Amino acid sequence: MSRTGSQILIDVLKKEGVEYIFGIPGGVVIPLFDTLFDADLKFILTRHEQAAGHAADGYARATGKVGVCIVTSGPGATNLTTAIATASMDSIPLVAITGQVKTHLIGSDAFQEADVTGITRPITKHNYLVKDIKELARVVKEAFYIASTGRPGPVVIDLPVDVTTDTWDGDIPEKVDLPGYKPAYEGNMRQIKITAEAINRSKRPVVYAGGGVISSNSSKQLIELAEKANLPVNTTLLALGAFPEDNELALGMLGMHGTVPANYAVHESDLLIAIGARFDDRITGKIDEFAPHARIIHIDIDPTSISKNIRVDIPVVGDAKHILTELIKHVNYVDRKEWFEKISEWKKKYRLSYNSTNDVVKPQYVVEQICQATKGKAIITTEVGQNQMWAAQYYTYTEPRSFLSSGGLGTMGFGFPAAIGAQLGCPDKIVIDIAGDGSFQMNIQELSTAVNYKLPVKVAILNNGYLGMVRQWQEMFHDKRYSHTRLDGNPDFVRVAEAYGAAGFLVEKKEDVRPVIEKAISINGPVVIDFRVDPEENVFPMIPAGQAISQIKGVELI
Repeated sequence: MSRTGSQILIDVLKKEGVEYIFGIPGGVVIPLFDTLFDADLKFILTRHEQAAGHAADGYARATGKVGVCIVTSGPGATNLTTAIATASMDSIPLVAITGQVKTHLIGSDAFQEADVTGITRPITKHNYLVKDIKELARVVKEAFYIASTGRPGPVVIDLPVDVTTDTWDGDIPEKVDLPGYKPAYEGNMRQIKITAEAINRSKRPVVYAGGGVISSNSSKQLIELAEKANLPVNTTLLALGAFPEDNELALGMLGMHGTVPANYAVHESDLLIAIGARFDDRITGKIDEFAPHARIIHIDIDPTSISKNIRVDIPVVGDAKHILTELIKHVNYVDRKEWFEKISEWKKKYRLSYNSTNDVVKPQYVVEQICQATKGKAIITTEVGQNQMWAAQYYTYTEPRSFLSSGGLGTMGFGFPAAIGAQLGCPDKIVIDIAGDGSFQMNIQELSTAVNYKLPVKVAILNNGYLGMVRQWQEMFHDKRYSHTRLDGNPDFVRVAEAYGAAGFLVEKKEDVRPVIEKAISINGPVVIDFRVDPEENVFPMIPAGQAISQIKGVELI
């Protein structure tokens, strides 16, 4: 039976188990949306293409499934590129379908034409321009396979309008055959045994767990390894929740705004066990002084990541879940009394804290109260900046996929649409976007989406009247020359929320923080809370960019 390209696309999406599609229609995708009209798929109409990509990304992070979005050609596709780059940097499985002008018009500067494959090539795991309907079904199946296997990432399918209207009577392939793409899942057994021997001999080991632990669903194996071998564990921003922060072996977050124990442990370790991490600059600081006394083990499914930024002594290529399952069999419990006594001293001396003697609402206090009110069981999304770091530091994460944030690209405007995607993927969870007043305004229009689909997403704005993290750097490194970081003219967020049909609350007193949070959680619909916080509160600890991780500023304030 002949089917149009649009019908073929929808059929493959169904076969891939797609639950939600996020996006916005436009000229060249009208035939596709006409087919969607009768399709048994849930389409979420966002109010901006970037938000559609972030919502699909949030859905993927929260569920572990592939996120899907559809936008039109030209500006629709270019608006999506920030979301694609965000997913790429954080290794998130995404299939982005972009409309394109008719095949014979490609390259002619036709109306709403853009070279999407050229633009997105550096920010995708793979991309396709489909010029023949006979290739469409195969391409879509390959896109899902590539996005979700190996090191996950976004795949773009650029789809000319005439391909969607052409007809074909061929079958959808049952299997994917990509001879040049064979991710290695099972690590080399010899390397695994060498890793176990190094762990068993080490006196000052520390685990450095990255987002790959969550991508590979290996949190359970990480916990088992740490407890069997008696290993302290720190996590990156994107790995928060991969190892329970209430476990006595937990050191907290590593890196620029990580805990002192986590950073000091890496600096003093004799063995660093990196799992699903990529040694980015926000973790390593000054590379020449990173883990100077340690042999380094790197477990990662992406062989190109190993020794890319930091020289590795013991590489193990493969899926973290497979490798950790084998590694657990070969490690032994070692007491390491002196090492843990030193770590215990750091934990006691350098606890996260802040000055809360006055009645000014502190952002850290707001995050603590959100954690207590939700019993640490919510999905927290964040924007980027100070709000992101306070959310990372002062909420206690005990489960994977409970903290969703733009790590590598640092995309302001990510958190709110990501929360929408997460809420759709996890309808029984409380989902809260901890936002800054600057970041929230970058996708504030998605209040309409949340209201339209009756999603009980909560937004907690830590409103300090500044682009806070930039202001902090201006204070610390540029003599408080606050060049264009003060947000004069911020709207009344409560009235904006109400104008969209959401609930809105203003909190200016510390005593009102917890009651309003509880009130917001009780409302079965979207809520915006405008917390007026200390305008010049800073995020500490902090390792200045390019400095060694042992050179922590703000320690004296903790």
